[in-house]
Amino acid sequence: MSLRGRSRLWIKAAALLVFAGFVFAPLARAQYPGQIAKPETNAPDLRAVAVFEWTGDEAHPKNGRLVPICVYDGQDLNDASVYLSHPEPLALESDVEYQLQHDGIPAGRFDIDTSARVQGEWVGHGKWLPMPAAKAAPTQVAKVDEEDDAQSDVPILHRKHHADDSTGSGGGSAGSGSGSGSDSSSGGPAPDPDRPTMHKGGDASTTASTTGAGTGSGGTGSGSGSDSGSSGDSNAPPSDPDRPVLRRTDDSSATGSDSGSPKLKKKKKDSDEAYVDSITNATDPDRPHLFYGKPGSYGVPVLPTLFGLPPDMRQTVAVSDATDRPEHPWNYTWANPDDEDKMKSAMEDQARIALGLEAAPAIPGRTGSKTAGNKTATSKTATAHKSAKPAAAMPPAPLLVEQFRVFELAYGSGATMVLSAHTMATGAQEKFVTLIGQPDLYGGVVVLMKNVTDAAHLDLTPRMRLVDAVDAEADNRGELLFELRGATQRQFTLYRVLRGDARQIFLSGPQSFAVAAAK
Repeated sequence: MSLRGRSRLWIKAAALLVFAGFVFAPLARAQYPGQIAKPETNAPDLRAVAVFEWTGDEAHPKNGRLVPICVYDGQDLNDASVYLSHPEPLALESDVEYQLQHDGIPAGRFDIDTSARVQGEWVGHGKWLPMPAAKAAPTQVAKVDEEDDAQSDVPILHRKHHADDSTGSGGGSAGSGSGSGSDSSSGGPAPDPDRPTMHKGGDASTTASTTGAGTGSGGTGSGSGSDSGSSGDSNAPPSDPDRPVLRRTDDSSATGSDSGSPKLKKKKKDSDEAYVDSITNATDPDRPHLFYGKPGSYGVPVLPTLFGLPPDMRQTVAVSDATDRPEHPWNYTWANPDDEDKMKSAMEDQARIALGLEAAPAIPGRTGSKTAGNKTATSKTATAHKSAKPAAAMPPAPLLVEQFRVFELAYGSGATMVLSAHTMATGAQEKFVTLIGQPDLYGGVVVLMKNVTDAAHLDLTPRMRLVDAVDAEADNRGELLFELRGATQRQFTLYRVLRGDARQIFLSGPQSFAVAAAK
């Protein structure tokens, strides 16, 4: 067959396959109405972000609560207070563990025991736990080469040979028929009289009979009974007949005829005599057990509850993730320590300008006066310019409760600065400011976001309070978490800061509180 004929056969076979595909395709669709989707192996895990609020010591808080913020499902940031609620949200289910962080460094754990609605909002209650201690590295034992083992300095333990030990091969001649245990027939050295010898204890009658039998036979092993081999040492001291001997007596041996020990008889129980069995032998599974201490599974433990916003309340970031991720510190290290003070002063100047507290420029004093005649006026004016001294600069307006922090939100991203403060005024005249800035190329500060409000307009423009930086989307990039606190409500928001830009990426639902906001 030629190559052309082979090609024609291949074309016919292909045509038959195409025809079969058109014929059997409807049947295949009728048999499998739906598409079987393969499970996605690269599905991201859920990552929850919350805020732990407490009063007192962090290791032993007096009152505390966990406020859910957001849950990342691999695509979007969802409000954690309503995400998969049944009825409590998924972020506050029992036995969910959160990791408390300061600047990205783990500082403790918080295990949720219960959750409840407090003032209309879901909060979690549990216990604070320290971070688990790192496991110690296993000790490595150096292997010794067999060739160098003969020359090793490691001491080797050997069995000490005594003078009365037999020099024969295994001591077979000693046990061949000599029941008295004498070593005189083995040809070895004489036994050491000062060497202590351990003997098997027995009663007085048995010891006496055995000793007498061994002595009467001359130590040749032809003594009476099977006890001749157990007391074959001729140097053993005679047994004390008055020495007490401890024996274990059971029911079968209690009635036996042992001439050397007292007979113990078990008292039979009368048919009309009552008795009590031991509790440990009770087999009833429903039998109540009495014990000391507090029962472990009786009701729900009473947990400390935090209400409102007390003045001494503190906050920290809490993260719950099923995947263990490496630590990522967010603190920024300045190349020159003097740069931090310089940038802080520049941020404070921007805050005073935003609050309207900038000082008026100093005006030099005037010492000249107008007189008749141009020459006299000119000469006095020149003298005044020479003798005039600049007035002392006005001190900058003070800023209260100032908070200045610097972050490195991504490796090599530079410094991101956050400053929060308020003025000395009270009541409705009190003003609050929060700035997000970055250094520019000329050593100055570029303000990326500015929040300014006063106590009279907190409902319209709440003040921003920095909580910390957190990696909300598990992309190894940090976001700034703020609390927007108004007069009667508060919210939480996340800001992503890039080079020269700060934008809001998440805003939680409003939460109400009964007391006035703490300053």
